[in-house]
Amino acid sequence: MRVFCVVAYKGTNYYGWEKQIGQNSIQAELEKAIGKILNTEINIYGSGRTDAGVHASGQTFHFDINESKYTADELMYRINCVLPIDIKLNSLEYLKDEEFHSRYSATSKEYQYRISLNAKQPFRYDVCWLLKTNDFDRSLFEQAIKKFIGKHNYQNFTSKEEDKDGFIREIYEIKVGFDGENEEITVNFTGNGFMRYQIRYMVGTAVAVATKKENISFIDDKLKESKIRSIVSYKAQPQGLCLIKVNYK
Repeated sequence: MRVFCVVAYKGTNYYGWEKQIGQNSIQAELEKAIGKILNTEINIYGSGRTDAGVHASGQTFHFDINESKYTADELMYRINCVLPIDIKLNSLEYLKDEEFHSRYSATSKEYQYRISLNAKQPFRYDVCWLLKTNDFDRSLFEQAIKKFIGKHNYQNFTSKEEDKDGFIREIYEIKVGFDGENEEITVNFTGNGFMRYQIRYMVGTAVAVATKKENISFIDDKLKESKIRSIVSYKAQPQGLCLIKVNYK
């Protein structure tokens, strides 16, 4: 039986999604909690990885079991009772389609990045990039970040090695919002997939443009395909990033 879940977590206290020896991870905590309730070893398969300090409100994963004596709602309740306070299952369902895969069946993902222009935020420091600058051009930032809409070669905006798709990804939409009361910028990305550090490099580079460290043409130059990679040096902080939703057909 295949079980599909949507989970939310605050990544502050974790070394990312993926299990790693000697490090606390979201995947390890979930497998431990589910295994405890079902009294068996569990291996979960996520829609993708998030880095240390990155959050999620709609991460997805699946796992397989032979059978369950609980309804889906009962199982979710019991798992949530033993999970740490900063991890919560939002939904759990038993699937009829056992060919479904949390990662390979996904069609697109949605992320949000938050930037606070107020550098002193005691209740926001772990969910925003607190930007320490007096010279930030919001209009220029929006122009810069929207340069990434479309299908591009993002070889200079990721640290990962080349895969079967090269470094080609497509970003369908980028929305920029501003909360004047909290002096907070939100950037929502929807795309067919995002590579390691890609969003953080894109946001960091757009901030470099908005703070006049780079000209906006810098982004065009870095998006040009080349046999030689030249990864940008501007990387936004992890705590501002949150995986919002994984979409399926």
